[in-house]
Order: sequence, then C-alpha cells, then structure tokens
Amino acid sequence: MVLLVTGGAGFIGSNFIFYQLKSHPEDRIICLDKLTYAGNLETLKDVKGHHNFKFIKADICDKAAVEKAFSEEKPDIVINFAAESHVDRSINDTGIFLQTNMIGTQVLLDACRKHNVHFHQISTDEVYGDLPIERTDLMFTESTPLNPSSPYSASKASADFITLSYYKTYGLPVTITRCSNNYGSYQHPEKLIPLTILSALANKPVPVYGNGSNVRDWIFVKDHCKAVDSVIRHGKAGEIYNIGGSSEKSNIEVVSKILEIMDKPKSLITYVADRLGHDRRYAVDYSKIEKELLWQPETDFDYGLEKTVEWYIQNEDWLKSVKK
Repeated sequence: MVLLVTGGAGFIGSNFIFYQLKSHPEDRIICLDKLTYAGNLETLKDVKGHHNFKFIKADICDKAAVEKAFSEEKPDIVINFAAESHVDRSINDTGIFLQTNMIGTQVLLDACRKHNVHFHQISTDEVYGDLPIERTDLMFTESTPLNPSSPYSASKASADFITLSYYKTYGLPVTITRCSNNYGSYQHPEKLIPLTILSALANKPVPVYGNGSNVRDWIFVKDHCKAVDSVIRHGKAGEIYNIGGSSEKSNIEVVSKILEIMDKPKSLITYVADRLGHDRRYAVDYSKIEKELLWQPETDFDYGLEKTVEWYIQNEDWLKSVKK
C-alpha cells in the first residue's frame, strides 16, 4: 500500500511515519510537508534514506503540487496530519488556520475524489468544545454535537464537516479520528509538556494559564499512531472514531509531575493570564474504537512522561533545529 502522509514532518505525523515503516515495512510512505515552524526535516533524518520513504516539500493548499504528487506517486490512501494546530496562534492570526485547515483539506479531498483515493482526516477532541470540570461522568462521544471554542478548533470542525460531505455527496471513502492531547518525542516546544521541560532545564519560570485547573486527557503519541493505523486499515468508511488515553490530568498536575521527575522546585511555576476562551475539560469516550477495532491505549501516563522528559534532555541538537 502507498500512503501519502501530509504534515509528516510534524510531531504526530513523523511519529506515525516511524510507526508505519517499522510495523508495515512492505508499504511505501510519501511525506508531503510545507515545512512551516511546526515541520522539521531534522525529525525525519533517520528515515530519509529508507527505500520505502520519500519526502516532497509542498503546501496542501497548492492544487498543482498536490495533483503532481497524486499523479506521480499514486497513493492508495491520504492521512492528513497537515494543520495549523496551536490554539494561541489561532487567536492571534486566524487566517492561516482557515486557509490550511479548511481549504487545504478541500484541496486534498478534491484530489482524492479525482483519483479515487481513501481520505483519512486527523481531527481533535477540541471540536466538541469543553465539559464541566466537576462533571467527571460526562465524556465526548462521536455523536456529541460540535461546539468549538477557538479559531483553531472551529477550523478543524469545519474540515470534519467538509470531509463527511464528500462521503455523503460523492461516495468518497473517508474516515475521521478525533484524538485527545498527545505527548512524546518531537513535539514543538511551544506546547505545554515540552515547554515545561525546557523551562525547567533552564531554571526559568514555568508558565501556567489561570490557576492550572483545566483538565486534559493525555495520550502517548505512539498509542495514537497505532489507533490511526487500525482505523485506516480496518475502519468503516464514513465513520468517526474517538481516540483517548484514559489519563485525565489538570495542567497543574502535569507541570508538577514534570518538575518532580526533573527534581526541580515548584517555585518555578508562574501563573499567567488565562487563555481567551480556554476550554475547561476534555474527556474522550473511545469505546467505539475499542469495541469495533480492539484498540486500547497501552502507555501508562507516568511512564510515558518520564520517557518524554528523558528524550528532550537527550536531544539538544534536535531542539536547536526547531523553528520558533
């Protein structure tokens, strides 16, 4: 099978490529990435010479470049990781999020329709909005109405609707996964976990929004990659699958745990003005993928976090190559 992985030089996309090349050595991987601040060729250095891997520098909004990739590489499936993804950036500059996350998705869908290629959309649990912190009995299911809070999540929700419309209107085989917060190696240092690690390493203040009570469900990136692999190979066309980690933690819990692992004082924690429209709690019910595709998260949060801290401490050269 030939897989066209867009956004494959980013955090989750690159980890997905590593997983695929190891788990399915017979498959061919084509990585298409624009190489914005979130995409880094240094991340892919260990697979650049792999006989079943090819990199194409291109923007998913560029119709000609996308058509060229489809015509020359003849993919069987597109897995769309390409996206502007940082909520703070979407608040400060919404336009690029709408362009990449919505128009880029439409360009890929049109190419898939023309070439009869399965399209898989990587979405997020943020499209559902948020849940009350005190209502621990409530969780997002695939039928939860979408209620995005930020320009980022609104652009991703729009992409989901566009994707499903191509299935309903044209019969294009599509699938969607909505995952909770990922953590692991190669994540851009503007995100909570790597930002905390790097700030603590430098003995600098560790910023925490508001009072740190906002809750997220955390999943180790490799577990996410395994889930996506299951969906693209065994999922049903036209379906949505939630992916969760069964690891709900408040932001202050996560930051405190990192400081404990690193033997750094909690006095480094600095509370800052809360993010605009900050969602209170995310919690994902992944019983559908568990029942239908027999997938479950495998990595204990404390173990995964320790491994993540170790990785960032040991990969200073990669950190120097990251665009700000």
